[in-house]
Amino acid sequence: MPSFNIREGGALPRRDFKADTVQLFLYNAAIWNPHRIHYDLSYTQEHEGHPQLLIDGPLQGDWLTQMVEEWLDGEGELTAFRYSNRQAAYIGEVLIAEGRVTSCDGMVAELSLCLTKQDGITTTVAVANVRFT
Repeated sequence: MPSFNIREGGALPRRDFKADTVQLFLYNAAIWNPHRIHYDLSYTQEHEGHPQLLIDGPLQGDWLTQMVEEWLDGEGELTAFRYSNRQAAYIGEVLIAEGRVTSCDGMVAELSLCLTKQDGITTTVAVANVRFT
């Protein structure tokens, strides 16, 4: 079992994320995503109708897995992860990552995670399963 207390309903430490243009460019280059809505502001506004560059859905999922890995702190492993993007998020917005333990049975737990904008709108929800070492 991990050295920290795991209980159903327990909260993971909150984390704030704020992407910048360099992070978006590098992330999209790494995943071979050429969609211009992540790096070309004039195209994004004029052709796609968005007010700002969009933060990738997969990047938001990666932020949530990062939050879980940091919480585990080497005392467990992420065994399953699924996420769903629900709302667009834009460059310059702060996304607040939060999570709770929804069930815990011995050496395994299920977590409910979300990313929420500062105005309270949820952009991404996820469920993670972890096994403690």
